[in-house]
Amino acid sequence: MTEHYYSNKTETQSEERTWQFTLKGETFRFTTDNAVFSKKEVDFGSRVLIDAFQPPEVEGNLLDLGCGYGPIGLSIAKANPERIVYMVDINERAVELSRKNAAQNGIPNVEVRASDRLSEVKDTCFAAVLTNPPIRAGKKVVHSMFEEAHRSLIAKGELWVVIQKKQGAPSARKKLEELFGEVEVVDKQKRYYIFRAKKV
Repeated sequence: MTEHYYSNKTETQSEERTWQFTLKGETFRFTTDNAVFSKKEVDFGSRVLIDAFQPPEVEGNLLDLGCGYGPIGLSIAKANPERIVYMVDINERAVELSRKNAAQNGIPNVEVRASDRLSEVKDTCFAAVLTNPPIRAGKKVVHSMFEEAHRSLIAKGELWVVIQKKQGAPSARKKLEELFGEVEVVDKQKRYYIFRAKKV
């Protein structure tokens, strides 16, 4: 069976590496490993999402859906110490890396869980959900992530999505419009779109 970064468990040999990266003016130390997404640097799409994100006006917890080794969730948690940022991923190796990276960067306001989409946080409501979805998992999985995120948001909560045009941005936008009504393009760089959808 072929393993992917969205697989639950991996038998790919571990080969951890640690490097530094600056996000939102803060320098982070990230430990990554084989079988996780973008293990050598923070990928461009995540960086655009991190830079574009503005916390919603409503109070409440935030969620990094498909957190990988943690760059989105940890940078947002660092910038918003008054909020708890939940970080979930189906990849158990990625979850352990997120926990390690939270600790080594001294970021306490996070809750990291192994979760197939929102299965392990389904009793929690959020003011915002951010995701750089696993496109290779297929449209059905990605769109179900949008559906579960919509259900988890409080009134006036927001879903933030980064997605490339060639990887399904038009169909993603259509799905978000079905769920939320209006969808805003907050930013667009190198064919990466940042969508923000607010729950009525």
